[in-house]
Amino acid sequence: MKFDFAALSAREAYKILIGTVVPRPIAWVTTMSPEGVPNAAPYSFFNCLSADPPILALGVENRGGGAYKDTTWNIRLTEEFTVNIVDGANMEAMNITATPFAADVDEIALAGLTAVPGEMVACPRIAEAPVAFECVRHVGISIGREREIVLGRVLAAHIREDVIDPVKLYTDHVALDAIGRMGGHGYARTQDYFDLPTMSVETYEERYGERAKRSAG
Repeated sequence: MKFDFAALSAREAYKILIGTVVPRPIAWVTTMSPEGVPNAAPYSFFNCLSADPPILALGVENRGGGAYKDTTWNIRLTEEFTVNIVDGANMEAMNITATPFAADVDEIALAGLTAVPGEMVACPRIAEAPVAFECVRHVGISIGREREIVLGRVLAAHIREDVIDPVKLYTDHVALDAIGRMGGHGYARTQDYFDLPTMSVETYEERYGERAKRSAG
């Protein structure tokens, strides 16, 4: 079936995108308001876009009428945020921080989490998270009235010792136990893992030589 996005409502386009672009990693974003109130909220319009410079991207939907969410507002005013990675042990706490509390509410405390002071940014990271990236705003982009895209430059990463090899920098996906977002209220674990190395041209020709010949002919 073909779906012409020009003929779809924003809600219809949203449902198609979040149901097919899966699983999406979750950015558990912590910020600090100018008044010193910590904030935490999860976002699944998130990914890494560059390693040099190291850039993470967040897509944050505004509130009704185009009002900024606390995360976006805090980033605009302080230009700092931390992206924490959600693992299986923190699913319930993450879901608590998704609750639309007022701006003066500390979601980290309400979720029973431990706030660790930032080392290179003023906002805290979540001690229970297996990974946390301290970031400063690199670029902010307003996409109409409904969404803000924030590109953050990573200053530092805090990674639990059992998750990463300190020499080879390989990540143990089992220890990380990252959670991904599916469509609707669905989530997925990243434990269903397999290797599929990228082939060289020579390897392709060895395995699929006849196909290559038919294509060339």
